[in-house]
Amino acid sequence: MSYDLCLSEQAKTPYFIESIRADIYSLEELCYYLYHNIYLIDESIINEKLCDWIRDELGLTRLYRQLYAQLEKKEGAALFVFPIFREAGYLNVQEGREFQEKLSRLEVQSEEVRQKMRGDYLVKGKMFARAIGIYRRILEKKGPGRLGVQFYSSIWNNLGAAYAGLFQYDRAAECFLEAWKLGRTKEAFRKYVSVLPLYMSEQEYEKKLKELDADSYLVQRIQEYNADLCRKAGAREKVEEICSGDVDAYLDDLKRQYRRSAKL
Repeated sequence: MSYDLCLSEQAKTPYFIESIRADIYSLEELCYYLYHNIYLIDESIINEKLCDWIRDELGLTRLYRQLYAQLEKKEGAALFVFPIFREAGYLNVQEGREFQEKLSRLEVQSEEVRQKMRGDYLVKGKMFARAIGIYRRILEKKGPGRLGVQFYSSIWNNLGAAYAGLFQYDRAAECFLEAWKLGRTKEAFRKYVSVLPLYMSEQEYEKKLKELDADSYLVQRIQEYNADLCRKAGAREKVEEICSGDVDAYLDDLKRQYRRSAKL
């Protein structure tokens, strides 16, 4: 990964960031990652390994000492990352203030909420496999009265979205069903009903609707809504792209997207 921002020393050996599976070669690239991936700032960044890399690969001994001191104090992510921004001159005053406010709001949240925000961010970035791992860990630690029903309903919903992103529609359906059982929202029910035909035969689908005792008018409205969504999603452009003869390039792009999404 390179953002063409390298004004300082370039490392011969990159720093590997596990959360996005990317190599960082310079202080500017590190700043870019921190600024644009605030929800992924965790122990994969705030650790001794990064401090050593900054000293050994970038030759920034003074910054290394500052960061190492912050590690020992354990005063939070903001006080750790801001010396990095200052060293690179990466943020202006307004950007620095806004970033600090965002990070401060994030740090006061409970661990479960922070993890959910991280998982949601990964889903938006189509890094589905890593998001699934985060959501599953939250659900495994679920305790009575810890967080509200709507929070866990949202976890199940987003877990379903992540499985759907990996084309694992049967697992997605199970998650949407759990979300609906908890929250009883129309949206959760719509997603559950919508994903069933993606892996069931028509007979199995009709049987499932009968088991649910689903209102036929509601199901019809859901089907119409989904058809409208598909039309608006740019299906025409994809058809035109395939019909233009560049099928191999289209399929290669789909394969790359899937491999990226499925990486742990």
